[in-house]
Parts: sequence; C-alpha cells; structure tokens
Amino acid sequence: MTRLRSINGLLRAGLVLCLASLLGASAQAAGAAPHKAAALGSGVAFGPDGRLWWTGLDEQGRLFVRDSADEGRSWSAPRWLAADEHISADGENRPKIAFGPGGAAVISYTQPLAKPYTGAIRMLRSADGGAHFGAPFTVHADRQLITHRFEAIGFDARGILHVLWIDKRDLEVQGSAYRGAAIYRNESADGGAHFGPDTKLADHTCECCRIALAGTPDGSLAAMWRHVFAPSERDHGFARLDRPAAAEPVRATLDRWAVNACPHHGPGLAGAAGGGYHAVWFGQRDGDMRARYGRLSADGQPLGAPQVLPDEAAEHADVISAGPRVAIVWRSFDGGQTRLRAWLSADDGRHFVLKDLAATPLDNDHPRLARRGEQLFAFWRTLEGAQVHALVP
Repeated sequence: MTRLRSINGLLRAGLVLCLASLLGASAQAAGAAPHKAAALGSGVAFGPDGRLWWTGLDEQGRLFVRDSADEGRSWSAPRWLAADEHISADGENRPKIAFGPGGAAVISYTQPLAKPYTGAIRMLRSADGGAHFGAPFTVHADRQLITHRFEAIGFDARGILHVLWIDKRDLEVQGSAYRGAAIYRNESADGGAHFGPDTKLADHTCECCRIALAGTPDGSLAAMWRHVFAPSERDHGFARLDRPAAAEPVRATLDRWAVNACPHHGPGLAGAAGGGYHAVWFGQRDGDMRARYGRLSADGQPLGAPQVLPDEAAEHADVISAGPRVAIVWRSFDGGQTRLRAWLSADDGRHFVLKDLAATPLDNDHPRLARRGEQLFAFWRTLEGAQVHALVP
C-alpha cells in the first residue's frame, strides 16, 4: 500500500506540494496521513428527523448514500446514485450532503472533466428529505472546460441554498499574471430546482483548498478560504454572503506564509457564542508550520494571537460549535498509525481539553463534523469502516 508522508513533513523538508497548474503535479498528491482519498472522501449531515446521513464512494467508485438512526452504530443499505459519472472524492474535494426546509436535500460533488484539473460542480436534488434523488445536473452557468472544483454547500436560515466553488475563468482571460484562482457562487431559493447567476465572491484565491462555511447570528452564511494576498502570501479571506463582494476580502489570518504553491489544506469556521467566530487553519508563522486555532470578530478580523493545536502533527483540522460548546477535531500521523484527536471546550473556547478518539494503521479520510441540536459528533471513515464519536466537553 502506497503511503504518503504528511504535508507537514514535506513542507518542513522544503519539498512544497506545488499547484498542478504550475508544476504539473498530481492534484491527489495533497494529503497528509496515508489514505486512499478517492475511495474514502465522505460527507455527513444530520437530517431534520435526527438521522445521520453519509455520502461517499464505494470500492468500485460508485456514489452512495446511507443513513443511520442510531448515531452510526448501524447503517441502512447503500443506495447508489449518479451511476454513470466519474466523481472526485479526495480529502479536500469530496461529496457533500445538506438538508434544507420543506424536505429539501442535496448532494454535491465535483465531476472531473477531460483536461487535467478541470471539473464541473454537480448536484443531486431531493424534495422528500432524501428518500429519492433526481438525476445529477451542473450547478454553474459557466460550462467552459476549466476548473470548477472544491465546492462548499449550505442552507441559510431562510432556506436559501448557497453553492461556492474554486473557479479559473478569470485566469483563462488574464493569463499567468492572475494570482491563483477565484471563488464564484450562486444561490437557489427552491432547494436546488433553480439557481441564479454565477457571481464572483473573490479574486486571487488558493487553487486546491476547501472553503469553510458557518452561520451568522442573523441567519446568513459566512465563508472563509485560503486567499493569495499580494504578492504571494497564502493567508485566509473572510466574507459574508449577504453582503456585496469586496475588492479585497477581510484578512482573517496573519501568518504571512509566502509560498507559491497550494497546501491542499483548507480552514474550518464556526460561530462563537460570545459573538464572532472560531477558526482553525494550517500555515507557517514565523517559521513554525502548524495547525492553529483563533477567534475572529463578527466581520472576520483576527482577535488576539492564535493558539497552536496541542499536537505538532495535527492536520486537516475542522471546528464545530453549539452554543458555548466547541469541538476541534483533526488527524495526526506518527509514522506508524493515524490518530483521531479532539480539543473540546465547554466555555466558548476559553479552555480546551485534549481527547484521543481513535487510531488506525490503515488508510483513512479526514475527520468530518456534524451537529444535531446541541449535540456535536465526529465522523471518521477508515478502511475498517465508518466511526461516529459523540463529542462531549
């Protein structure tokens, strides 16, 4: 079994994982602990009825959806969807599932196209809470054979479905002088039956890092992503989706990591009970390459100095919250096995307790997080199967 060294180790050794468009490297060379991203990349979410839903690819590369009524102790038989489609399911670019009001449910994924590193954002729609899904369709109006990849999806409190993705249409027009890619987005007011026009959220974004979404106090959504600030500092941008796009996004992190390459390592974002947001990200700060946690203001500005996670090998961290409860989860490869670890807070991030959740010597996906009411859960898919861990501060 081929094993990939962690991205931390690669970068510390000076072997930066460069963008496919720059060096022709494989887009699936990202990743850290050993895993078969194409097989194991998954999405999870709780439905309105309290069941946990899971979507991903099986061993034959077929997209499935399953659900569990007992928090992952047992799962329904898989239902296969989009049978004729090739689907990307690596760690940062994986199938996702989301639920909205009135029985709306959607599954999204990236469909790789004929040219390397190109793709289309595809979606399956259900109007009956996931009991049945329709045929897949392309979400964006732009149909060029270019990058439309690394989508993020979410319903806001009004039931509007938001889809965001990494897009290279501006690079195609402006050429090599254009830094990175862009984030485009669109909206649906009817659970994915119809979408509005593609609109640009930000120029000059990193090319292969996930986009994080979180609810705002007034029911909209906020986004955080790895941005390429001039001349080539790969920190993170922040924007609210209910406001006009700014020429330059709010700078949410100040690592000032000057690197002309994509780390394949996106951020996490969650609302804070005391206002603003909890954020996690990976970066190099003053020569120290680590995963970090910090607080952001209501408009995305960094508040105070960030904290490094209590694990030098921590990678692909994510964060979720419910009131004052905060959970940060990551995986950590020690050379022999991968550990699933959590940093848990019951007081809105003022204090954290470290907890080991699981470990495996086998290939594994990044950890996923899900919320049901005030309960927080971590989902971890390994070659041994799917695990669900209740996160109790």
